[in-house]
Amino acid sequence: MHPSPPPQRPGPAQPPVPEYQPRPRFDAVPDRAQWRYRPRRALWESRAVRVGALVILLALCGLVILALVRQQTGTRGFVVGLGLAVLPVPLLVAAFCWLDRVEPEPWRNLAFAFAWGACAATLVAILANGLAVRWIVARAGVSSAGDADTWGAAVVAPVVEESAKAAALLLLFVFRRRDFHGIVDGVVIAGITATGFAFTENILFLGTAFGEDEALGNSGFESVTAQTFIVRIVLSPFAHPLFTSLTGIGFGLVAQLTPRARAGRVLLPLSGLATAMGLHSVWNGSTSLGGHGFIAVYALFMVPLFVVLTTVVIRSRAGELRAVREYLPAYVAAGWLAPAEPHALSSMRARAVARRLARRTHGAPAARAVSEYQSFATALAFLRRRAHQGAAGADFAVREQELLHHLWQRKALARPALLHAAAVTAPVAPPRWQPYGPGMPYGPGPGGPGVPYQPGQPGTWTGPQPGPQPGPWPPGHQPQPGPYAPYGHGSYGPGSRGH
Repeated sequence: MHPSPPPQRPGPAQPPVPEYQPRPRFDAVPDRAQWRYRPRRALWESRAVRVGALVILLALCGLVILALVRQQTGTRGFVVGLGLAVLPVPLLVAAFCWLDRVEPEPWRNLAFAFAWGACAATLVAILANGLAVRWIVARAGVSSAGDADTWGAAVVAPVVEESAKAAALLLLFVFRRRDFHGIVDGVVIAGITATGFAFTENILFLGTAFGEDEALGNSGFESVTAQTFIVRIVLSPFAHPLFTSLTGIGFGLVAQLTPRARAGRVLLPLSGLATAMGLHSVWNGSTSLGGHGFIAVYALFMVPLFVVLTTVVIRSRAGELRAVREYLPAYVAAGWLAPAEPHALSSMRARAVARRLARRTHGAPAARAVSEYQSFATALAFLRRRAHQGAAGADFAVREQELLHHLWQRKALARPALLHAAAVTAPVAPPRWQPYGPGMPYGPGPGGPGVPYQPGQPGTWTGPQPGPQPGPWPPGHQPQPGPYAPYGHGSYGPGSRGH
């Protein structure tokens, strides 16, 4: 017989635990921040320390540049210049965001680029240009201040301004390398940086022109303000973005190089920067040639280069969509994606149809989840492309698992919408991919097009396969019936097109 346990003394009464009442709301991606890849870093490498230092630096630069511009233009000139200079900013930002629709840059990167151009780069340019003009007058043998201004604008300003704007590209390339995939990213970041720079510079030029008109009593279209507005806002709002985009192309080409191409990592950005400085010098020097010289430079250099640059960026964006179509089928055969998803993700029209369907059915949170799914899938294709090119980093496997996890979180809403979009936009039925197995080729693998993938190769998922068994996703995210049609998870019947 076992001895009975001693009697328990009754303890103090515990207060009743209030029943938790969850707040009713629709969340398209629950627990979206519980699974992140966060490697250990030293204190000086902490994200919070970096962000805090950048915010303080840009805020100080903004205050200084605000005081300098207001001192040169006056209060009324500053207000007029600000009102006129802000006009082209939304159009330029919208144009660059339109170019960056395949795999959009994080808004933090774009905000930093604009703030750097508007505050830090402009401050460096104003101080350095002023010092250079004074040095030319004092020691270079230039007798008149007008000649010194011409030399400063044609020789000094392009070097200083393009270098200051290129610093934003360098910082984002070094510290946000994960978001830098190619030419499109380089052009977009460069364009947003230059848009911020041109915004502050236009405030200075337009405000100064308004002050001159007030002093001389000018008005109407013959005023200096009107002429400055026509030249800087109407005819050439894309001038600074065009110059700096050449530097962005250099950084974008570096992002596509293999680790062995060490010389190209230095020469390509420097070549783009030198080309930007040269074109900027020609543009600034054309103002000293009179009206006919300015028109000739505008017609022979600026317009053709703008057309060529736009064509290059659009073709690069088409290449990004082609990479999505070529490298995502690996995850189709492994069971992570549906057979029609690579087609839907490689079509801008299908992407838009999927977002509209999600928004119409479940509202803005679902549309945001579909957009995030598209962005993560595109980043996954770019990651596998880098592995195929031999440029994958040491954290490739962890980054791949992270992206697959984020896709799985959003699959219940995004996959049916994408399949519906593929059915609506595809001219023919998407190809049926063969099941995953040894010796089954699907897409360009690490060994080249048509070479079969084998377990353990870079980018091949060797852990649990998607299904009801536990995997690298939080509980509760197993496949469920699709939210857009009653045909099961991710499947559509003949009546699905009407949804």
